Amino acid sequence: MSALTQKIKQAWESREGPVVFTTVDEQGRPNSIYVSCVSRYDDETLVVADNYFDKTRKNILSGSKVSLLFITKGHRSYQIKGEVEYHTEGEIFDDMKRWNPPHRPGYGAAAIKVKAVFSGSNGLGLANGSSIYFFLGVRNRQFRLRCFQIK
Repeated sequence: MSALTQKIKQAWESREGPVVFTTVDEQGRPNSIYVSCVSRYDDETLVVADNYFDKTRKNILSGSKVSLLFITKGHRSYQIKGEVEYHTEGEIFDDMKRWNPPHRPGYGAAAIKVKAVFSGSNGLGLANGSSIYFFLGVRNRQFRLRCFQIK
């Protein structure tokens, strides 16, 4: 089973507006940016074009985990979490250069390997080894989540 189920792929294709792309620096500080040059590479990988990254690129190169947050035309939100690799050549980079607008520089391609997807508290059919997170609330300014591993 792929990391991106048919339901999630349909949601991705019906996304509206820019996507929020979040990385974390070595001190644990999050950095979120809006990105509009994004694409699905395969059933396990989403790609964000590096058109003007600065902190984001530094965080990726230092080993950051990442998340993408998007909303669909039907007003459902989805969050995708994963591990990221940065490409400046090769198949993924070449694919990004094909869909990235020609007036954008496309310095690199951030390839996100999907590890978890969630939308509210709805369980989303995921591949073995993936995670589903359920939001339980906020206590003492801390988010409370419950994580279930798919075996």
